[in-house]
Amino acid sequence: MLRENLIQVQENINQACRKAGRDPSEVTLIAVSKTKPVSMLETVYEAGVREFGENKVQELTEKYELLPKDIHWHMIGHLQRNKVKYIVDKACLIHSVDSLRLAEEISRMAQAKQVEADILVEVNIAGEESKFGMTAQEAISLVTEIAALPGIHVRGLMTIAPFVEDPEENRMYFRKMKELSVDINRKNIDNVGMDILSMGMTGDYMVAIEEGATMVRVGTGIFGERQYPGADIQ
Repeated sequence: MLRENLIQVQENINQACRKAGRDPSEVTLIAVSKTKPVSMLETVYEAGVREFGENKVQELTEKYELLPKDIHWHMIGHLQRNKVKYIVDKACLIHSVDSLRLAEEISRMAQAKQVEADILVEVNIAGEESKFGMTAQEAISLVTEIAALPGIHVRGLMTIAPFVEDPEENRMYFRKMKELSVDINRKNIDNVGMDILSMGMTGDYMVAIEEGATMVRVGTGIFGERQYPGADIQ
């Protein structure tokens, strides 16, 4: 059932924090609700979750209209520039900014809608050809360029680590991300904060937390692999 899954994930977060000597309040759980029906989101919402992540703009905007307005929506999937206008005033955080051109469009639309957009720069820390994101060195330059744009604020970094059977294999990537965030923070760039490190998913979020993640994106661990039409539980 969804509630039991959620309790288990939260206990795992607490356990990882204890192991790393961290306060669990430092870690935000984002329930990744892509492809899941509104009824399932409502169950998780009733269990206390307010942070939801979506991969597609259309799904985010549709669910935004149907669900309570105290939900914080996170855009975690690849974002095309022509879709920015639909979510810039709905997403509390855009995790997947991977180019200056995308950042410029977010800045432009944020100003047009009179909002301030919080974003993370996506880093392809493992250098996988199949994934979006900048190299670590490119990320430093991109952060500096975005910092000069109006209506947009760099709040940290995001990565999608490789899919692996053993989460320990991703520890070095999470460690590199933490080091990169520290390096950028030391530069004291105006309009740039490194308080958010979004990394770790269902298979490896405990290791990510041990290495400094402040946001973990968990979908399967909460909602399960399969869904049954019209059902709130699994």
